[in-house]
Amino acid sequence: MSAKFSELQTCSDDVFDQAPLLLPRAHLRQTARCDAKPVGSALIGQNFVGEKYFRGRPSATQAHDPRDATKTIDAPYNAANSGGANLGPTSQRLVDRLKAGVEAKHAAGRSRPVPADAITTSASGLDPHISPADASAQIVGLAKARGLEGERLTALVGAHTQGRLFGVIGEPRVNVLNLNLALDGLTGEKESQK
Repeated sequence: MSAKFSELQTCSDDVFDQAPLLLPRAHLRQTARCDAKPVGSALIGQNFVGEKYFRGRPSATQAHDPRDATKTIDAPYNAANSGGANLGPTSQRLVDRLKAGVEAKHAAGRSRPVPADAITTSASGLDPHISPADASAQIVGLAKARGLEGERLTALVGAHTQGRLFGVIGEPRVNVLNLNLALDGLTGEKESQK
């Protein structure tokens, strides 16, 4: 068994050793820029707040409480502490959180039904993508907040929807950071994240 692991390790080392040759500076293509300044990574979710931006999936990441090191606090998209909530389908805490999430989305005027990724966290807590359904569900509120026609935002979401890898792997998705940068470009606004 250790021989197979050793062969696998050698194979993966070879792949990673060759990656810079095959995809030189690939990580730089994932850095989003505004006025030539880096503003985020398309590989890690951002915590967009306010009514004028598309919002990503909820994040379950945490950090140490600065007032009490024995406790943790919510710290959305904390890349230093990647991880999900680890709550299973029989967890009452999960059921309560999901119900509260649905109620909050409805109270905010989001369309029904609420897409699952609008209220559930990803395994890493850092997912940079949302489903096209979640992006579409946010259009009415964004159109009102930005004073735009919904059709323009629908077209923007469509233009930023990525299909399945090789047409079969994964689900269609929308990168929230790239979508919000395009939204700022569409409206000529450059609002800061809070």
